[in-house]
Amino acid sequence: MTSGGIAVRPTVMSLASDSDPASVLDLSYGPLPAHAFDYHHPSDPPPLRPLLVFVHGGAWRSEDKAHHAPLARALAQLTACPVAIPNYRLTTTADPIQHPSHAQDILLFLHFLLTWTGPFPSSPHPPAAKLFLLGHSCSAHMLASIFLTSPYPELKPSRQLLAATTGIILSEGIYDIDAILHSFPGYKDWFIANAFGPHDTYTHVNVASYPARTDSEHIRWLIIHSKGDTLVDILQSQIMYAHLTGLAGGLPRPSVEKTFDELDQDHNDILRGSVYPRIVADFVAQDIASVQSESIPPSAR
Repeated sequence: MTSGGIAVRPTVMSLASDSDPASVLDLSYGPLPAHAFDYHHPSDPPPLRPLLVFVHGGAWRSEDKAHHAPLARALAQLTACPVAIPNYRLTTTADPIQHPSHAQDILLFLHFLLTWTGPFPSSPHPPAAKLFLLGHSCSAHMLASIFLTSPYPELKPSRQLLAATTGIILSEGIYDIDAILHSFPGYKDWFIANAFGPHDTYTHVNVASYPARTDSEHIRWLIIHSKGDTLVDILQSQIMYAHLTGLAGGLPRPSVEKTFDELDQDHNDILRGSVYPRIVADFVAQDIASVQSESIPPSAR
């Protein structure tokens, strides 16, 4: 991984859980049938672990949380952290919703997590104090629409959510709609016009132009792109990385990282391999190692 053009060495640290993760399926976070999520957790997790949230892609029109259960279990195994995967409303013929409705569902879910005490009422646990958010393909756009200052007031996160969000990991993302339509003109009729409306230009939903949100300076970002992606060109990730790097200029520590060389699988195939989960685990490990180091008295170091 690199940050600001400087190589960043992943933290050498074993986080892996010795036991197979357990799963609790079809939990509810809101009033609609689409407002459901699955929760995958180590059987005996260390205390006060961050919560990982993976938001699936699917061009705003397809996929389901259940498709990514193997990835969630792999992440839980590698990080010893619980993993939540939400569904959200999709743009379909029967329900032709448009942006920002999909992202609103994700924001509803993230706010829900701030007070959620776990899947077992008989043994509640404190709500997650730290969140790592993983967006893939179209959901990278959704998360960026929430955590950067978009023109949609309904996507404004609370200060509590901003404070709890430690890291955002975006893979194979769609960020600049006009740029991706220049590379793939057929995408407009396939899904863009349905998800955003049939506009001549989509500059208003170019998340790679949005300013930073106040009180979000602590959030670490990681932009991932595979050399083998045939559905989204690397220009998208290059544009987003350059934008975020500009926003982060002058911060006391690197806050934006990228990895464009470690993966060579196609768009969704990266989620079924072993490299993507390892990249995520390394990113999470850096934060856990920092917290653990800060908790050690200077005399004991």
